[in-house]
Amino acid sequence: MKVWLWQHVESLRSTLVRLARTPLSALFNIGVIAIALAMPAGLHIALANLQDHARSLAQDPQVSLFLALEADPDATAEIEARLKKHPGVRSFRYVPRDQALADLKAGTGLADVVDSLVQNPLPDAFVVEAQDARPQALEALRTELGRWPNIAHVQLDSVWAQRLEAGLKLGRLAVSILGAVFAFALVAVTFNTIRLQILTRRDEIEVARLIGATDAFIRRPFLYFGALQGLGGALAAWAIVWFAVQAVNGGLAELSELYAARLEVRQLGAVESAVLLAVSAGLGWLGSWLSVSRHLSQIQPGFPTGK
Repeated sequence: MKVWLWQHVESLRSTLVRLARTPLSALFNIGVIAIALAMPAGLHIALANLQDHARSLAQDPQVSLFLALEADPDATAEIEARLKKHPGVRSFRYVPRDQALADLKAGTGLADVVDSLVQNPLPDAFVVEAQDARPQALEALRTELGRWPNIAHVQLDSVWAQRLEAGLKLGRLAVSILGAVFAFALVAVTFNTIRLQILTRRDEIEVARLIGATDAFIRRPFLYFGALQGLGGALAAWAIVWFAVQAVNGGLAELSELYAARLEVRQLGAVESAVLLAVSAGLGWLGSWLSVSRHLSQIQPGFPTGK
């Protein structure tokens, strides 16, 4: 067991020394990997923030009934009575026009504009929660309520969120495809890097085989090299995404003050960061393993070819 651990420690040490001896080449390879990983990671962050925002605003689909401006109290009472008896309505609340104007003034930062209005342009409204939240049932309820007298307009508040969710599904598919393409690119970069190393160390590998070195022993430093290169690329990609999100949040801070609302893009979480590092290191290891396995089979034990 101690011998096995010592062999791994020695392989890791020799790999770090080899990386330190060729810093420029290592930085270029890590930079290519970082760019390849930063693009899908950044798109994933953007989609995750949009999805969180959409879900926070549309937890329960609601149907808003806007009454005609000329509707009198008797008409409002009639609509309220019909809503109480309707089997498709789970609950509802009445929003007087004065309360709606006060909420608009308090929640949008448009107090000056609201104060300048000669009269209240907002109608009375009912906010209805449906028994069935399926899109088809909500559409049917909206159509039915829209035919009632003294109802000027019916708004299904979750329509935009449903459309956004459909767009997010398409975006997640695009991120998955993009991630697969860049994962292949990472494996290809590592494969080519290890291939060049094997070619330059061919004589050393032949000598090692002559003195009894196993393929596992020969393969181990190359695998560490690929994994460390992938890990370095993932760390650089994480840094790129972090600085990009910080820059975006700096710009959103000004908008937050203007609109009196909290606007902020969240960073990669701990689990997402760990997945990024693990996947990148694993892909680097995979590229190295494929390259070493292919080229070791072409190197047969014999005397070194160097003069």
